[in-house]
Amino acid sequence: MTEVTRATRPSPPLTAPNRGRGAATRQELHRAADREGPRRTADREGPRRTAARQGTRLTAPRQGLRRAAARVDAATPASRDRAVDALRAVAILGVVLGHWLVTALVADGDSLHAASPLRDMPWLSPISWVFQTLAVFFLVGGHVATRGYASARARGTSYGSWLSARLSRLFRPVAAVLTLWTVTAALLLLTGAEFVTVHTLVKLALSPLWFLLVFAALTAATPLLTRLHPLWPLVVVLHVDLLRFGFGAPSWLGWINLAAGWLVPYTLGAAWTRGELDRRRAGWLLLTGGTAATALLVARAGYPASMVGVPGAEVSNLNPPTLAAVTFGLAQCGLALLLRERLRRAMRRPAAWAVVALVNLSAMTIFLWHQTALMATTATGLLVGRLPGLHTLPDGLGWVAARLAWLPLFALVLAGCWAAFRSCERGGRRRSRVVRTHRAPGRAGTAGVRHV
Repeated sequence: MTEVTRATRPSPPLTAPNRGRGAATRQELHRAADREGPRRTADREGPRRTAARQGTRLTAPRQGLRRAAARVDAATPASRDRAVDALRAVAILGVVLGHWLVTALVADGDSLHAASPLRDMPWLSPISWVFQTLAVFFLVGGHVATRGYASARARGTSYGSWLSARLSRLFRPVAAVLTLWTVTAALLLLTGAEFVTVHTLVKLALSPLWFLLVFAALTAATPLLTRLHPLWPLVVVLHVDLLRFGFGAPSWLGWINLAAGWLVPYTLGAAWTRGELDRRRAGWLLLTGGTAATALLVARAGYPASMVGVPGAEVSNLNPPTLAAVTFGLAQCGLALLLRERLRRAMRRPAAWAVVALVNLSAMTIFLWHQTALMATTATGLLVGRLPGLHTLPDGLGWVAARLAWLPLFALVLAGCWAAFRSCERGGRRRSRVVRTHRAPGRAGTAGVRHV
């Protein structure tokens, strides 16, 4: 009995003597796990944090651009009509892209001669309808000049002071272009370049200057044009073309239209200032009437479909302006007037407004140097050989595709010209009416706003 009881009594657990040390071991394991947990978590989160940091670095430039755009937006006077600046930017960029698309420099041996894809591919003429935007520029110019002159008179500023300020902003960057191309032409001739090549390059580079001369003449005549109805210069253009093409008058008579033709959109700008074009009905009338008249002149009266000059063509709509170019300009002005409200809404976005403000601050630099950018790229490319879309005859779709591929490089070279010569337009501490910068507080003369 005693033996049985002794046999069935449960034995003490073997781990009983080590119970305290086992608990300590478990605590150490828990502590180790606690220390290892963050490490494993860090190992798992490491790639995520690295990617996040890389994303932050990638978006930093974008955030910087957004902050810069916001500063430009905040520095713009609230009373400024941003649609006017947007239309001016569209007009300038339209001319630039138009020239880059329809101007070709064909390499023929050691010489270069000008050509146009519109000659061999006349079905591309609608391109000129999109990018021939000079009428919009004269519309905006007339509006800004007449409004500015009225404001100057209200402030007591004399006509001479007002005109001097406007023309100095217009012609300040011209000196750099003339100097560069005078030196370039002399060096090319001294190094044996053919006169035909030098003449072609200089003519294309300086071709934008005719526009400035006409615009300056109309600006000087602004006090006389503030009340002139656009119908009067339109009648002059009509009669000049009637004499030239209907009665065989000398071709030189057409140069009267160089002033009368661009006077039409300029005086439309004056009518805009007077408030006569505020209703949408005026925009629709100009758009539909100008479009119908242009279509009739091209289809029935034999005017060219292209709204830019084509080398070798018997008649050019632009050099000098014809009635078709003027009616086409009326249609463009009507469309511009109709788009004013949409442009105002679009310009409320800081990024869009910053781009437009930048173009306006450098409008003359962009306009004067865009042909130089084209020719610099073409001349440099000759070191490699005859490149398609750059030195070849513009006679097919292959040339069009190649030329489109060259546009980003043209823009890059133009950006270089802008960086080098923008100070010529700004003239040091030039007063701009696009944006304003407040001086830092605490300095002398901080009251008020400094224009930049």
